Amino acid sequence: MRPIEGLESRRAALKVLTEVRAGRPFEAALDRALGRLADPDRRLAHELAAGVLRRQKALDAQLAPLVPRGWDDVQPTLQDVLRLGAFQLTGLDRVPAHAAVDTSVSLAKEAGGARAGGFVNAVLRGLGRTTPRPPDAGPSDAAGLAERYSHPLWLVERWAARFGAEETERLLRWNDTRPRLVLQPARESIEELERRWRAAHIAVEPAPYGAGLVTDRRRPQELPGYAEGAFLVQDPAQALLAWYADLPPGAELYDASAAPGGKTIALGRNAARVVAGDVSRSRVRRLTANLRRAGSGHEHAVVADARHPPVRPLNAVLLDAPCLGTGSFARHPDARLRVAPEALARLERSQAELLEQVAAVVAPGGLLIYSTCSLEPEENELQVDRFLRLHPEFRREPSETFPAALLSPSGDLMILPQRDQMDGAFAARLRRSA
Repeated sequence: MRPIEGLESRRAALKVLTEVRAGRPFEAALDRALGRLADPDRRLAHELAAGVLRRQKALDAQLAPLVPRGWDDVQPTLQDVLRLGAFQLTGLDRVPAHAAVDTSVSLAKEAGGARAGGFVNAVLRGLGRTTPRPPDAGPSDAAGLAERYSHPLWLVERWAARFGAEETERLLRWNDTRPRLVLQPARESIEELERRWRAAHIAVEPAPYGAGLVTDRRRPQELPGYAEGAFLVQDPAQALLAWYADLPPGAELYDASAAPGGKTIALGRNAARVVAGDVSRSRVRRLTANLRRAGSGHEHAVVADARHPPVRPLNAVLLDAPCLGTGSFARHPDARLRVAPEALARLERSQAELLEQVAAVVAPGGLLIYSTCSLEPEENELQVDRFLRLHPEFRREPSETFPAALLSPSGDLMILPQRDQMDGAFAARLRRSA
Protein backbone atom coordinates (compact mmCIF):
# COMPACT_ATOMS: atom_id res chain seq x y z
CA MET A 1 0.00 0.00 0.00
CA ARG A 2 1.36 3.41 -0.98
CA PRO A 3 2.25 5.55 2.07
CA ILE A 4 0.15 8.67 2.52
CA GLU A 5 2.15 11.81 1.79
CA GLY A 6 2.73 13.94 4.90
CA LEU A 7 1.77 11.21 7.35
CA GLU A 8 5.20 11.13 9.05
CA SER A 9 5.00 14.76 10.14
CA ARG A 10 1.46 14.30 11.50
CA ARG A 11 2.49 11.10 13.28
CA ALA A 12 5.40 12.95 14.91
CA ALA A 13 3.11 15.82 15.96
CA LEU A 14 0.74 13.32 17.56
CA LYS A 15 3.65 11.75 19.42
CA VAL A 16 4.65 15.18 20.76
CA LEU A 17 1.11 15.81 22.00
CA THR A 18 0.93 12.37 23.60
CA GLU A 19 4.17 12.98 25.50
CA VAL A 20 3.07 16.45 26.60
CA ARG A 21 -0.18 14.95 27.98
CA ALA A 22 1.99 12.49 29.92
CA GLY A 23 3.84 15.38 31.57
CA ARG A 24 6.94 15.75 29.40
CA PRO A 25 7.88 19.39 28.60
CA PHE A 26 7.17 20.47 25.03
CA GLU A 27 10.83 21.00 24.08
CA ALA A 28 11.84 17.58 25.39
CA ALA A 29 8.93 15.95 23.55
CA LEU A 30 10.03 17.66 20.33
CA ASP A 31 13.57 16.35 20.71
CA ARG A 32 12.31 12.79 21.12
CA ALA A 33 9.75 12.88 18.31
CA LEU A 34 11.39 14.93 15.55
CA GLY A 35 14.97 13.68 15.59
CA ARG A 36 14.98 11.68 12.33
CA LEU A 37 12.56 13.74 10.26
CA ALA A 38 13.61 15.68 7.19
CA ASP A 39 13.56 19.44 7.68
CA PRO A 40 10.21 20.13 5.95
CA ASP A 41 8.49 17.41 8.00
CA ARG A 42 10.21 18.62 11.17
CA ARG A 43 8.97 22.17 10.65
CA LEU A 44 5.42 21.05 9.93
CA ALA A 45 5.31 18.67 12.91
CA HIS A 46 6.53 21.44 15.21
CA GLU A 47 3.97 23.88 13.83
CA LEU A 48 1.12 21.38 14.18
CA ALA A 49 1.92 20.33 17.74
CA ALA A 50 2.49 23.89 18.94
CA GLY A 51 -0.61 25.12 17.14
CA VAL A 52 -2.83 22.51 18.78
CA LEU A 53 -1.49 23.38 22.23
CA ARG A 54 -1.92 27.10 21.64
CA ARG A 55 -5.49 26.72 20.31
CA GLN A 56 -6.75 23.72 22.24
CA LYS A 57 -9.78 25.35 23.88
CA ALA A 58 -10.95 26.94 20.65
CA LEU A 59 -10.47 23.69 18.73
CA ASP A 60 -12.39 21.72 21.34
CA ALA A 61 -15.23 24.25 21.18
CA GLN A 62 -15.46 23.73 17.40
CA LEU A 63 -15.26 19.93 17.59
CA ALA A 64 -17.49 19.18 20.58
CA PRO A 65 -20.85 19.95 18.86
CA LEU A 66 -19.93 17.44 16.14
CA VAL A 67 -19.54 14.54 18.59
CA PRO A 68 -23.04 13.28 19.55
CA ARG A 69 -21.82 11.02 22.35
CA GLY A 70 -19.97 13.87 24.05
CA TRP A 71 -16.46 15.22 23.62
CA ASP A 72 -15.29 14.08 27.06
CA ASP A 73 -16.07 10.46 26.14
CA VAL A 74 -13.70 10.49 23.16
CA GLN A 75 -10.48 8.58 23.79
CA PRO A 76 -7.60 11.06 24.48
CA THR A 77 -5.48 10.00 21.50
CA LEU A 78 -8.45 10.44 19.15
CA GLN A 79 -9.10 13.85 20.70
CA ASP A 80 -5.58 14.88 19.68
CA VAL A 81 -6.02 13.36 16.20
CA LEU A 82 -9.17 15.45 15.78
CA ARG A 83 -7.43 18.56 17.10
CA LEU A 84 -4.61 18.07 14.61
CA GLY A 85 -7.09 17.74 11.77
CA ALA A 86 -9.16 20.69 12.94
CA PHE A 87 -6.10 22.91 13.33
CA GLN A 88 -5.06 22.18 9.75
CA LEU A 89 -8.58 22.84 8.45
CA THR A 90 -9.09 26.09 10.36
CA GLY A 91 -5.60 27.43 11.06
CA LEU A 92 -3.32 26.46 8.15
CA ASP A 93 -4.46 27.79 4.79
CA ARG A 94 -1.60 26.11 2.94
CA VAL A 95 -2.71 22.57 3.90
CA PRO A 96 -5.35 21.17 1.50
CA ALA A 97 -8.49 19.95 3.26
CA HIS A 98 -8.16 16.45 1.79
CA ALA A 99 -4.60 16.15 3.21
CA ALA A 100 -5.76 17.24 6.67
CA VAL A 101 -8.63 14.74 6.67
CA ASP A 102 -6.81 11.81 5.04
CA THR A 103 -3.78 11.94 7.34
CA SER A 104 -6.01 12.30 10.40
CA VAL A 105 -8.08 9.28 9.36
CA SER A 106 -4.87 7.26 8.93
CA LEU A 107 -3.67 8.25 12.41
CA ALA A 108 -7.05 7.31 13.86
CA LYS A 109 -6.92 3.88 12.20
CA GLU A 110 -3.44 3.32 13.64
CA ALA A 111 -4.73 4.23 17.09
CA GLY A 112 -8.12 2.51 17.07
CA GLY A 113 -8.82 0.64 13.86
CA ALA A 114 -11.30 1.20 11.04
CA ARG A 115 -14.12 2.30 13.32
CA ALA A 116 -11.97 5.07 14.80
CA GLY A 117 -10.99 6.12 11.28
CA GLY A 118 -14.62 6.38 10.23
CA PHE A 119 -15.46 8.43 13.31
CA VAL A 120 -12.64 10.93 12.67
CA ASN A 121 -13.56 11.15 8.99
CA ALA A 122 -17.18 11.99 9.84
CA VAL A 123 -16.28 14.64 12.44
CA LEU A 124 -13.70 16.42 10.29
CA ARG A 125 -15.92 16.40 7.21
CA GLY A 126 -18.66 17.84 9.38
CA LEU A 127 -16.26 20.55 10.54
CA GLY A 128 -15.40 21.30 6.93
CA ARG A 129 -19.08 22.03 6.24
CA THR A 130 -19.28 24.58 9.07
CA THR A 131 -17.95 28.12 9.23
CA PRO A 132 -15.91 28.33 12.42
CA ARG A 133 -16.44 31.56 14.32
CA PRO A 134 -14.72 32.94 17.40
CA PRO A 135 -16.83 33.01 20.57
CA ASP A 136 -19.57 35.63 20.43
CA ALA A 137 -17.89 37.92 22.95
CA GLY A 138 -16.49 41.41 23.02
CA PRO A 139 -12.98 42.13 24.29
CA SER A 140 -14.30 42.69 27.83
CA ASP A 141 -15.72 39.16 28.10
CA ALA A 142 -13.06 37.11 29.90
CA ALA A 143 -14.78 33.80 29.15
CA GLY A 144 -14.85 34.55 25.42
CA LEU A 145 -11.20 35.60 25.41
CA ALA A 146 -10.19 32.52 27.39
CA GLU A 147 -11.85 30.24 24.83
CA ARG A 148 -10.72 32.13 21.74
CA TYR A 149 -7.07 32.20 22.84
CA SER A 150 -7.09 28.91 24.79
CA HIS A 151 -5.99 30.28 28.16
CA PRO A 152 -7.25 29.37 31.65
CA LEU A 153 -10.24 31.53 32.56
CA TRP A 154 -8.92 32.35 36.04
CA LEU A 155 -5.72 33.73 34.51
CA VAL A 156 -7.51 35.80 31.87
CA GLU A 157 -9.70 37.27 34.61
CA ARG A 158 -6.60 38.20 36.63
CA TRP A 159 -4.97 39.88 33.65
CA ALA A 160 -8.15 41.72 32.66
CA ALA A 161 -8.46 43.13 36.18
CA ARG A 162 -4.83 44.28 36.08
CA PHE A 163 -4.26 45.35 32.47
CA GLY A 164 -7.77 45.99 31.15
CA ALA A 165 -9.53 44.09 28.38
CA GLU A 166 -7.73 45.52 25.34
CA GLU A 167 -4.22 45.09 26.74
CA THR A 168 -5.10 41.59 27.93
CA GLU A 169 -6.18 40.65 24.43
CA ARG A 170 -2.86 41.95 23.07
CA LEU A 171 -1.07 39.74 25.60
CA LEU A 172 -3.15 36.71 24.62
CA ARG A 173 -2.52 37.38 20.95
CA TRP A 174 1.24 37.59 21.61
CA ASN A 175 1.12 34.27 23.45
CA ASP A 176 -0.36 32.66 20.33
CA THR A 177 2.53 33.72 18.10
CA ARG A 178 5.58 31.57 17.43
CA PRO A 179 8.65 33.50 18.60
CA ARG A 180 11.54 33.92 16.22
CA LEU A 181 14.97 32.56 17.06
CA VAL A 182 17.11 35.05 19.01
CA LEU A 183 20.86 34.52 19.25
CA GLN A 184 23.22 36.04 21.82
CA PRO A 185 26.98 36.51 21.49
CA ALA A 186 29.12 34.15 23.55
CA ARG A 187 32.69 33.65 22.29
CA GLU A 188 32.33 36.19 19.48
CA SER A 189 31.03 39.74 19.58
CA ILE A 190 27.65 40.62 18.16
CA GLU A 191 29.40 42.51 15.34
CA GLU A 192 31.52 39.47 14.45
CA LEU A 193 28.45 37.24 14.43
CA GLU A 194 26.53 39.64 12.21
CA ARG A 195 29.40 39.79 9.69
CA ARG A 196 29.80 35.99 9.71
CA TRP A 197 26.10 35.33 9.08
CA ARG A 198 25.64 38.01 6.45
CA ALA A 199 28.61 36.55 4.58
CA ALA A 200 26.78 33.20 4.67
CA HIS A 201 23.60 34.93 3.37
CA ILE A 202 21.78 34.40 6.67
CA ALA A 203 19.43 37.30 7.34
CA VAL A 204 19.58 38.73 10.86
CA GLU A 205 18.31 41.89 12.50
CA PRO A 206 18.78 43.45 15.94
CA ALA A 207 16.50 42.26 18.74
CA PRO A 208 14.64 44.86 20.83
CA TYR A 209 17.03 47.06 22.83
CA GLY A 210 19.94 45.49 20.97
CA ALA A 211 19.57 42.32 23.05
CA GLY A 212 20.83 39.85 20.45
CA LEU A 213 20.19 39.08 16.79
CA VAL A 214 16.90 37.78 15.40
CA THR A 215 16.65 35.30 12.53
CA ASP A 216 13.92 33.31 10.84
CA ARG A 217 16.14 30.23 10.81
CA ARG A 218 14.83 27.48 13.08
CA ARG A 219 17.80 25.22 13.84
CA PRO A 220 20.67 27.00 15.60
CA GLN A 221 22.86 23.89 15.31
CA GLU A 222 23.07 24.51 11.56
CA LEU A 223 24.27 28.12 11.85
CA PRO A 224 27.97 28.96 11.41
CA GLY A 225 29.67 29.27 14.79
CA TYR A 226 27.42 26.97 16.80
CA ALA A 227 29.95 24.18 17.33
CA GLU A 228 32.65 26.67 18.37
CA GLY A 229 30.36 28.30 20.96
CA ALA A 230 30.27 31.62 19.14
CA PHE A 231 26.67 32.20 20.24
CA LEU A 232 23.84 30.83 22.33
CA VAL A 233 20.06 30.83 21.95
CA GLN A 234 18.34 33.12 24.44
CA ASP A 235 15.29 35.38 24.44
CA PRO A 236 16.03 39.13 24.65
CA ALA A 237 14.33 39.34 28.05
CA GLN A 238 16.82 36.90 29.56
CA ALA A 239 19.74 38.66 27.90
CA LEU A 240 18.54 41.98 29.30
CA LEU A 241 18.69 40.50 32.79
CA ALA A 242 22.49 40.36 32.55
CA TRP A 243 22.54 44.05 31.59
CA TYR A 244 20.19 44.92 34.44
CA ALA A 245 22.25 42.89 36.94
CA ASP A 246 25.18 45.23 36.22
CA LEU A 247 27.70 43.08 38.09
CA PRO A 248 31.04 44.74 38.84
CA PRO A 249 34.03 43.34 36.93
CA GLY A 250 35.68 40.51 38.80
CA ALA A 251 32.60 39.60 40.83
CA GLU A 252 32.21 36.15 42.33
CA LEU A 253 28.68 34.95 41.60
CA TYR A 254 26.51 32.10 42.83
CA ASP A 255 23.81 31.33 40.24
CA ALA A 256 21.37 29.30 42.31
CA SER A 257 19.15 27.93 39.50
CA ALA A 258 21.51 28.05 36.56
CA ALA A 259 20.30 25.48 34.00
CA PRO A 260 20.27 25.59 31.02
CA GLY A 261 23.02 28.20 31.38
CA GLY A 262 22.26 31.22 29.19
CA LYS A 263 22.30 33.74 32.03
CA THR A 264 25.31 32.00 33.60
CA ILE A 265 27.30 32.39 30.38
CA ALA A 266 26.28 36.04 29.92
CA LEU A 267 27.17 36.95 33.51
CA GLY A 268 30.34 34.86 33.49
CA ARG A 269 31.99 36.98 30.81
CA ASN A 270 32.81 39.74 33.32
CA ALA A 271 32.93 37.65 36.49
CA ALA A 272 36.01 36.17 38.11
CA ARG A 273 34.09 33.01 39.04
CA VAL A 274 30.55 31.70 38.74
CA VAL A 275 29.30 28.75 40.77
CA ALA A 276 26.37 27.51 38.67
CA GLY A 277 24.05 25.21 40.59
CA ASP A 278 20.90 23.25 39.88
CA VAL A 279 19.09 20.61 41.89
CA SER A 280 18.52 18.29 38.90
CA ARG A 281 21.37 16.07 37.70
CA SER A 282 19.94 15.88 34.18
CA ARG A 283 19.66 19.67 34.01
CA VAL A 284 23.24 20.03 35.27
CA ARG A 285 24.39 17.71 32.48
CA ARG A 286 22.72 20.02 29.96
CA LEU A 287 24.18 23.04 31.78
CA THR A 288 27.66 21.53 31.66
CA ALA A 289 27.36 20.85 27.92
CA ASN A 290 26.33 24.45 27.26
CA LEU A 291 29.16 25.81 29.41
CA ARG A 292 31.70 23.68 27.55
CA ARG A 293 30.39 24.84 24.19
CA ALA A 294 29.91 28.56 24.85
CA GLY A 295 31.20 29.46 28.32
CA SER A 296 34.18 31.62 29.23
CA GLY A 297 35.81 29.08 31.54
CA HIS A 298 34.87 31.11 34.62
CA GLU A 299 31.78 28.96 35.28
CA HIS A 300 31.70 25.82 37.41
CA ALA A 301 28.57 23.63 37.34
CA VAL A 302 27.48 21.76 40.48
CA VAL A 303 24.49 19.68 41.52
CA ALA A 304 23.12 21.66 44.46
CA ASP A 305 19.81 22.53 46.09
CA ALA A 306 19.41 26.30 46.38
CA ARG A 307 17.87 25.74 49.82
CA HIS A 308 21.34 24.61 50.90
CA PRO A 309 23.76 26.89 49.03
CA PRO A 310 27.13 25.19 48.39
CA VAL A 311 29.19 28.38 48.76
CA ARG A 312 30.60 30.71 51.38
CA PRO A 313 29.28 34.31 51.25
CA LEU A 314 29.99 35.89 47.86
CA ASN A 315 29.59 39.42 46.56
CA ALA A 316 26.83 38.47 44.08
CA VAL A 317 23.99 35.93 44.10
CA LEU A 318 21.37 35.33 41.39
CA LEU A 319 18.13 33.51 42.19
CA ASP A 320 16.16 32.85 39.01
CA ALA A 321 13.25 31.44 40.97
CA PRO A 322 10.90 28.67 39.87
CA CYS A 323 7.67 30.38 38.89
CA LEU A 324 4.38 30.05 37.04
CA GLY A 325 6.11 31.07 33.81
CA THR A 326 3.29 33.29 32.56
CA GLY A 327 5.75 35.55 30.75
CA SER A 328 6.93 32.77 28.43
CA PHE A 329 3.70 31.20 27.16
CA ALA A 330 4.58 32.07 23.54
CA ARG A 331 7.84 30.14 23.79
CA HIS A 332 6.36 27.23 25.76
CA PRO A 333 2.93 26.46 24.25
CA ASP A 334 2.22 23.67 26.75
CA ALA A 335 2.75 25.89 29.81
CA ARG A 336 -0.73 27.41 29.73
CA LEU A 337 -2.20 23.91 30.13
CA ARG A 338 -0.28 23.30 33.35
CA VAL A 339 -0.91 26.45 35.41
CA ALA A 340 -3.41 26.51 38.26
CA PRO A 341 -4.23 28.91 41.14
CA GLU A 342 -3.01 26.41 43.71
CA ALA A 343 0.33 26.22 41.88
CA LEU A 344 0.71 29.98 42.23
CA ALA A 345 0.23 29.78 46.00
CA ARG A 346 2.69 26.89 46.26
CA LEU A 347 5.31 28.70 44.19
CA GLU A 348 4.98 31.85 46.30
CA ARG A 349 5.90 29.83 49.39
CA SER A 350 8.82 28.17 47.61
CA GLN A 351 10.16 31.50 46.33
CA ALA A 352 10.02 33.00 49.82
CA GLU A 353 11.94 30.04 51.24
CA LEU A 354 14.58 30.17 48.51
CA LEU A 355 15.07 33.92 48.97
CA GLU A 356 15.68 33.37 52.67
CA GLN A 357 18.29 30.71 52.02
CA VAL A 358 20.28 32.38 49.25
CA ALA A 359 20.26 35.75 51.03
CA ALA A 360 22.39 34.12 53.73
CA VAL A 361 25.30 33.74 51.28
CA VAL A 362 25.31 37.36 50.10
CA ALA A 363 28.38 38.98 51.64
CA PRO A 364 28.08 42.38 53.37
CA GLY A 365 27.90 45.03 50.66
CA GLY A 366 27.04 42.35 48.10
CA LEU A 367 24.27 42.10 45.54
CA LEU A 368 21.23 39.78 45.44
CA ILE A 369 19.38 39.56 42.12
CA TYR A 370 15.94 37.96 42.22
CA SER A 371 14.32 37.14 38.88
CA THR A 372 11.40 35.25 37.34
CA CYS A 373 9.79 34.75 33.93
CA SER A 374 6.38 35.47 35.49
CA LEU A 375 3.94 38.35 35.04
CA GLU A 376 2.26 37.78 38.41
CA PRO A 377 2.84 40.44 41.12
CA GLU A 378 2.74 37.82 43.90
CA GLU A 379 5.83 36.20 42.41
CA ASN A 380 7.55 39.46 41.57
CA GLU A 381 7.35 42.86 43.26
CA LEU A 382 5.13 41.67 46.12
CA GLN A 383 7.57 38.83 46.85
CA VAL A 384 10.43 41.34 46.95
CA ASP A 385 8.43 43.75 49.14
CA ARG A 386 7.78 40.95 51.64
CA PHE A 387 11.46 39.99 51.70
CA LEU A 388 12.57 43.58 52.30
CA ARG A 389 10.13 43.99 55.19
CA LEU A 390 11.72 40.96 56.85
CA HIS A 391 15.29 41.96 55.94
CA PRO A 392 15.97 45.66 56.50
CA GLU A 393 19.67 44.96 55.83
CA PHE A 394 18.73 44.77 52.12
CA ARG A 395 17.45 47.63 49.95
CA ARG A 396 16.50 48.03 46.31
CA GLU A 397 19.34 49.40 44.17
CA PRO A 398 18.16 49.74 40.56
CA SER A 399 20.71 49.68 37.76
CA GLU A 400 21.77 53.17 36.71
CA THR A 401 22.69 52.09 33.17
CA PHE A 402 19.45 50.35 32.18
CA PRO A 403 16.68 51.73 29.89
CA ALA A 404 14.06 53.44 32.04
CA ALA A 405 11.27 52.21 29.74
CA LEU A 406 11.75 48.68 31.11
CA LEU A 407 11.80 49.67 34.79
CA SER A 408 8.88 49.71 37.21
CA PRO A 409 8.27 52.74 39.46
CA SER A 410 10.31 50.91 42.13
CA GLY A 411 13.23 50.43 39.74
CA ASP A 412 12.67 46.72 39.14
CA LEU A 413 13.14 45.21 35.68
CA MET A 414 9.64 44.58 34.32
CA ILE A 415 9.19 43.34 30.76
CA LEU A 416 5.63 42.87 29.47
CA PRO A 417 5.18 40.87 26.23
CA GLN A 418 2.21 42.90 24.99
CA ARG A 419 4.22 46.11 25.37
CA ASP A 420 7.80 45.08 24.70
CA GLN A 421 7.37 42.31 22.07
CA MET A 422 9.49 39.72 23.89
CA ASP A 423 9.07 37.20 26.69
CA GLY A 424 7.91 38.66 29.98
CA ALA A 425 10.43 38.91 32.81
CA PHE A 426 10.98 40.46 36.21
CA ALA A 427 14.10 41.16 38.27
CA ALA A 428 14.96 43.11 41.39
CA ARG A 429 18.44 44.25 42.33
CA LEU A 430 18.92 44.17 46.11
CA ARG A 431 22.00 45.49 47.91
CA ARG A 432 23.05 44.21 51.33
CA SER A 433 24.37 46.82 53.74
CA ALA A 434 28.10 46.72 54.36
